[in-house]
Amino acid sequence: MRRLADLPFLVILMGIGALAMFPPVGLALAERDWTTARAFFNSGLLFSVLTVLIGLSTINRPVRNQARSHLLAMLGFYALLPVMLAVPFSEAVRDTSFLNAYFEMISCLTTTGATLFDSPERLTAGVHLWRALVGWLGGFFVWVTAIAILAPMNLGGFEVTAGAGSIAGRVGPERGAVHPAHDPRERLMRFAEQLAPVYIGLTACLWVLMLVAGEGPLVAACHAMSVLSTSGISPVGGVAGGRSGIAGEIMLWGFMLFAISRQMFMFDFRPESWRRLKDDLELRMGIGIAWVVTVFLFARHWVGAYEVAAEENGLAALGALWGAIFTVTSYLTTTGFASVEWIDARQWSGLATPGLILVGLAVFGGGVATTAGGVKLLRIYALYKHGIREMEKLVHPSSVGGAGAFARRIRRQGAQIAFVFFMLFALSVAVVMVALGFLGLDFEAAMVLTVAALTTTGPLAAAATDPPLSYSALGDAAKMVLASAMILGRLETLAIIALFNPEFWRK
Repeated sequence: MRRLADLPFLVILMGIGALAMFPPVGLALAERDWTTARAFFNSGLLFSVLTVLIGLSTINRPVRNQARSHLLAMLGFYALLPVMLAVPFSEAVRDTSFLNAYFEMISCLTTTGATLFDSPERLTAGVHLWRALVGWLGGFFVWVTAIAILAPMNLGGFEVTAGAGSIAGRVGPERGAVHPAHDPRERLMRFAEQLAPVYIGLTACLWVLMLVAGEGPLVAACHAMSVLSTSGISPVGGVAGGRSGIAGEIMLWGFMLFAISRQMFMFDFRPESWRRLKDDLELRMGIGIAWVVTVFLFARHWVGAYEVAAEENGLAALGALWGAIFTVTSYLTTTGFASVEWIDARQWSGLATPGLILVGLAVFGGGVATTAGGVKLLRIYALYKHGIREMEKLVHPSSVGGAGAFARRIRRQGAQIAFVFFMLFALSVAVVMVALGFLGLDFEAAMVLTVAALTTTGPLAAAATDPPLSYSALGDAAKMVLASAMILGRLETLAIIALFNPEFWRK
């Protein structure tokens, strides 16, 4: 293992991607789908050999700047590795172009979940498993690199609390501090070993629960991987196409909470852990946003259905409430699943889709160092506390803000860097929208598709507009613009800017 750690990070990722091509072979053989089995077996064998050859030629070349190398490897992971992952997809799905396969793999790897195939029946079971598996691996990559690479650099949301007893200094299941001077390879190996059992265990647990709820094995596996990675990938077009019903949705909803705060999957059931979970800023902020929006949506449906008979109102109201709870949590964590009751509630009240609300939830996003995208709840919390403090000073100009040094850091420097990131995010939205508008899309379509890509919430395109937007109707240039936006949304603008820092490139 120590010898493997000396390989360039991107070569290791390439090897993992090559080995991941073999599980769809088994499913394809069980389905007697020889074309898919042959495509994935040949591709897996080819790229495994290629990885070994590249590894042998690069293992003795020391990397002078590990941090720079790993940040560049993250960019290569999202931009270059999909070229390799698209090969078996393109060979298994013969009636599509390689560009479409490349877009599909970028969408899966960034956990966006945007698909060019509006009809799930076009893809075989093996290809559906491959999409969900790539998204699941992309989610685990986000988990590990956020803690092992971005946290020591004060990127990815950790910059909000850097320097004030920050969360960046306490990340990881262990209680030892993570110091930027430590070898990045050691951090990657250590956190990968610690988080892999948690990630695999949670996915397996959700898969079993979905089977108990009555879901089919393939759909249960894909939905379990999609929820843990917040990719929203489904072989049946979403939760509504499954067989588990409300029971399955409850299972999925419970595991979506792991995308709100990293403390949820770093919980060790000790008394101090309960207190830390209760006081977690992101968890409180996420629950607060979810319930406020849920109550508003429920009231909206209730008012819209005032003409419905009273005996019908009771059950329909409960269904609408659950649909709002599930869908709001799903889009806040950038998963993108919509409840069956969400669809029924629209029919009950006769109201149109509240697309702008879903767009706003996706922009808020989930927690730092989780698989969720968006602006991140910690940055939203910093801006919220700064706004509250400014309003207090308008009423009492001589007042002194309390709650300790950490809270003051959040309200001042944390809010400042959060505002900078939010402006960079808004600028990214503007640039991508202008590019899509130049390619012929109208304002509403450009806005929804841009937010869906930058927040890695692919299903938002179909849920936020009526009629739904289709990625398959886009031209090749628009697809590449959105693919670039997905990579930018997953890496975040601050990490991209860090690559242009002269100090970062000095030996």
